[in-house]
Amino acid sequence: MNEITVQMHARAVVWIDHLVAKIFGVGLTGVSAAAVHAHLPSQHLHHKANTIGDGRVQPDPTFLARVGEALSSCTDLLVIGPGTEKTELVDYLKAERPDLNLHVEASDHPTDREIVALGRQRFRLD
Repeated sequence: MNEITVQMHARAVVWIDHLVAKIFGVGLTGVSAAAVHAHLPSQHLHHKANTIGDGRVQPDPTFLARVGEALSSCTDLLVIGPGTEKTELVDYLKAERPDLNLHVEASDHPTDREIVALGRQRFRLD
């Protein structure tokens, strides 16, 4: 998957965690895929014991903005994923793109095919 804008479809599914946002544009003509990666100093959320500070890795301040930019052509969006990152993305998009039709579902770690299937089901494209 490339880190590019999903341009071909008005509907998309985003699976997001603190490291990556997998974006799948879905439509009657097919699926396009892209990924936006967070720029973090570590892939783990917490540092080792006995470190200075609260032990958490600081989030990438540009991550949500870059995900939003990759979704610039979307009008309908399903956001899925584990943890709180999906809620942070939805809050960001509500503030930046109030015209966007947002749907949110909890999800663990589905395969890419399962992510696309969830989008096709949500947007009634089957």
